Amino acid sequence: MSDAKTLHDQDFLAWSKEQAKALRVAAGTGSNLPLDWENLAEEVEDLGVSQKSTLDSQLRRVIQHLLKLENSPARAPRRGWIESIDDARVEIEYLLEKSPSLGPQVEQAIAGETRRALKLAIRDMERYGEITPEVSARMNAAAYSAEQVLGDWLPPDPAA
Repeated sequence: MSDAKTLHDQDFLAWSKEQAKALRVAAGTGSNLPLDWENLAEEVEDLGVSQKSTLDSQLRRVIQHLLKLENSPARAPRRGWIESIDDARVEIEYLLEKSPSLGPQVEQAIAGETRRALKLAIRDMERYGEITPEVSARMNAAAYSAEQVLGDWLPPDPAA
């Protein structure tokens, strides 16, 4: 059990997968403990899935604001977008520390969340009449690396 405790402290996602598997194995041995084995296993597994969902959400937030910083001519909200990016990056860093097995999934998650973030950023900018065919084409072609999303990188000011 000390190995499981160590894994819990070092990689929550891996721990939740391991524990769900162990519960299913225990259920198959015919234990007479009055436990809802399969639902317990699913709930433990879902704890790890929620970590992935949180990672995706924070990545989407960073990308949405990077897109707006890069493409919106608006001046006033820029500081708020940067603060939101900084906050999300701290949350992502924490998640990756808590569940290092999420790390290899970051590149794929960025690709998936870029599509969702693009929809949100375009919708935000449409509300203020900031979308032109050129801006839309530029935004649709955007692709960010993990280094850009997770690091300190910010796009240059479009007005500069």
